[in-house]
Amino acid sequence: MRAIVQRVNSASVSIDGEIVGGFSAAGLCIFVGVTHTDDVEVAAKLAAKIWGLRIFRPTATGTERSAAELAAPILVVSQFTLYGDTRKGRRPSWTAAAPGSVSAPLYDAFCAELASLGAHVERGVFGAHMEVASVNDGPVTILLSSDLSADA
Repeated sequence: MRAIVQRVNSASVSIDGEIVGGFSAAGLCIFVGVTHTDDVEVAAKLAAKIWGLRIFRPTATGTERSAAELAAPILVVSQFTLYGDTRKGRRPSWTAAAPGSVSAPLYDAFCAELASLGAHVERGVFGAHMEVASVNDGPVTILLSSDLSADA
């Protein structure tokens, strides 16, 4: 799995002009992509890692805080394009992205794991054409990947 994690002041996702998820507070906007070798365990580990990341502004004592410590809301959007391969030519290849039959349940598992850890999770609609709006804070944007041993 790959995830782009953005610290935001607000985030929302719309389909056909209707907001289907979002929040207007300090939180995280997460784009998640799934590859063929991912499973529920990978989804759970990645969710726990993100929930505990200390990427929010420090307290007066200088300690950075996590979404868990702040009970920060999270918007999760499925994003198969995180597995786009552009090494050859000008047209990305999507062969590394898992098909919907594999990735949809893992997207659901990822969101469910965040919720079980205590997160307020807002979601996009898997497979839909969405418009995502966010106000980045910092900006702070981090790439996490289960196929990079240092991140998982």
